[in-house]
Amino acid sequence: MAKRAVHRRARKILGEEPTALVWCEIHKPIPTPPKEVHRAAGKGRLKPGHHWLLYVGAVVFFFVVIPMMLIDKLGGRLDRLSRPRRDRRPRAGEPRTPPDTRRSAAGDPARDRRQDPTNGIFDGDWNLTAGQLLLRWYGHSPNPKRLVMLARDRVCVATSPRRRLSPTKADDFRNFAEFSLDQVRVEGEAGRPRGFATFRLRFTDGSWLEVGRLGEPEDADHFFRTVNS
Repeated sequence: MAKRAVHRRARKILGEEPTALVWCEIHKPIPTPPKEVHRAAGKGRLKPGHHWLLYVGAVVFFFVVIPMMLIDKLGGRLDRLSRPRRDRRPRAGEPRTPPDTRRSAAGDPARDRRQDPTNGIFDGDWNLTAGQLLLRWYGHSPNPKRLVMLARDRVCVATSPRRRLSPTKADDFRNFAEFSLDQVRVEGEAGRPRGFATFRLRFTDGSWLEVGRLGEPEDADHFFRTVNS
């Protein structure tokens, strides 16, 4: 459950006790918007920042792991070349090498996913509310976590400016988007495993934005109970 510091900060932002709150993330990569739309929105970042340990891991992988793999592979090839070569033909009745059973491009699920320009994140119109919110999503913080807070008459989205934060103890987040209940409706599907649970912010202009990777099981359960009541 979110600690007192989180609730205290949320209460200060809202001016009242939140009816529900939950930490969440954009659970898929944001699709690339048209250049003119991105430029008009200030050319903000479209992906979260990474912790420095990730860059250290990448350096170790490229300069240590890959050379070791190449050396091992080269050593195995030299060893095979040093052995006498034996020509072997398949005997009568022995099955031949099966034909290539790889799927055609038309039936490739990965290709089918790539053909969805929105990646299932939003409705696809960058000029509507959800698209404009998506363009500003990472502009306020490189951290991927966002706190969605429900009040009696509005829905607020807050973030911490820090690159790293503890969702249970964060006390420096601030509001960067606010919508009245006549502008947005929260749609959540209760009963799904929390690792796969998502909810949508559906706006009155017809646009919608889906988020997932919900934090804190008790907060997520209470959030879904609230939006589905």
